Amino acid sequence: MRTTLSLDADVASRIEQLRHALDKPLKELVNEALRRGLAGMLESRPPTPYRTQPVDLGRCRLPNVDDVAAALAAAEGEDHR
Repeated sequence: MRTTLSLDADVASRIEQLRHALDKPLKELVNEALRRGLAGMLESRPPTPYRTQPVDLGRCRLPNVDDVAAALAAAEGEDHR
């Protein structure tokens, strides 16, 4: 099939570099790149689960955090208001 294809400058530059390095015709390189790219696009990859690393923060410095006023007084001093 014949078609006209407009390439971005960076893509054209990479294809030219490959063409010279591999000594292959442009048509062959473009077809191979499209085959590989299309196969990769159709491949369904499971998402990599995000893992967090636990960190020991030490003991709680406040005896009781249910009393907000006492927690603020302990953290910021008695003049927290």
